Amino acid sequence: MINEGLHLLSTQPLLFGAVAALFGLVIGSFLNVVVHRLPVMLERQWRRQCAELAGTPAAAGEEPYSLVRPRSRCPHCGHAIRAIENIPLLSYLWLRGKCSNCAQPIRWRYPAVEALTGLLSFLVAWRLGFGPAALAALLFTWTLVALAFVDLETQYLPDNLTLPLLWLGLLVNLSGIFVPVSQAIIGAVAGYLSLWLVFHGFRLVTGKEGMGYGDFKLFAAIGAWLGWQQLPFIILAASLIGAVTGLLMILGRGRDRRLPIPFGPFLCAAGWVAMMWGPQITQAYLRFARLG
Repeated sequence: MINEGLHLLSTQPLLFGAVAALFGLVIGSFLNVVVHRLPVMLERQWRRQCAELAGTPAAAGEEPYSLVRPRSRCPHCGHAIRAIENIPLLSYLWLRGKCSNCAQPIRWRYPAVEALTGLLSFLVAWRLGFGPAALAALLFTWTLVALAFVDLETQYLPDNLTLPLLWLGLLVNLSGIFVPVSQAIIGAVAGYLSLWLVFHGFRLVTGKEGMGYGDFKLFAAIGAWLGWQQLPFIILAASLIGAVTGLLMILGRGRDRRLPIPFGPFLCAAGWVAMMWGPQITQAYLRFARLG
């Protein structure tokens, strides 16, 4: 039975895509937990470490807080979310985007992460087909989604996500799933050093910090997955998307241009596109440049 199911998934790309999309919706619900709780967990950990270094007692009676405890609650009234209220997308539509207890709006991020994760999972499965490459690409995709939304909300890219992503990319490419391991190693080194040099060059010229160290580690992780050849396309695409987004936010929403815009989401978006269609886009551009 299992072999028949695997054979069906391997021979029916749309079916595999549909299964991946449904699974992606469930993963998206979990990613919402990661996006919300991981920064809080890290903040509490840092406070405990600071208290230890200062020799002061840590906060007593603090409720245990992890990715699984306590149960999810409404941030407005503390209502514990029931299982039927936690079905990806369907519960949001059923509740009409409001808490069932206090009727306060549910943040747009929750259905957005679920829908985006489901859609990207479908595209990965449909594009790559059933096999090790698709399974690895799904892990890569889900981690990028989590990193993008954590950075959007906190302007922080946690080492707890970027560093495992880097090491996993190197392990995946030991068998050359995406690129030979030599290209993956060079990609990790070049990804980190390139943004490190840009960071310090910008600081020397302007006296300001243009990005954080988390961006270096994220770019290194993407390089470990996709190899050094994809890095120029990724940084150019991320910079272009970031510049256009920033301009639209300033012109359309009156955003203060002095406020920083996190660069991580643009790196994540460009890295995912490069994984899916990077070589094809690069070749199309080179053909267009030669014709021009």
